Amino acid sequence: MNIRIQKSPGAADTEVVIICRRADEQILKMISLLHTFEKKLTGVKDGETFLLDAASVLYIDTVDKKTFLYTKNGVFETPLRLYELEERLSASDFLRAGKSCIVNFAQVQSLRPEFGGKLILTLTSKERIFVSRQYAAAVKQKLGI
Repeated sequence: MNIRIQKSPGAADTEVVIICRRADEQILKMISLLHTFEKKLTGVKDGETFLLDAASVLYIDTVDKKTFLYTKNGVFETPLRLYELEERLSASDFLRAGKSCIVNFAQVQSLRPEFGGKLILTLTSKERIFVSRQYAAAVKQKLGI
């Protein structure tokens, strides 16, 4: 694979072109990751609304009927429900880890099997997320194991 960057001071917007023989799984994954950078989510912190890149979100969790976006820069509350975020991010690298949690798979550093078919994901922030047995199969499938 060759990667080339062409700078153009007069360009109105950034354009990504992929030239390939066929769109295999690796190409589709790259496209999915690129779409993550386009997606914006809104989060509220200290009464101020922030626009967040979906790619910067480590995970999303629901506590006491409130949904929170966790990033390296803090925790932001979002008015969207978990299922709405799951739909919005379905083409991206996000997947369910439990009934009340969605994880950005691009932020996963390692995983470890746990007793009872569960998994523990260690994120790039060193936080650990438990994946319930019900959703562990989807994580393993994503990894191809």
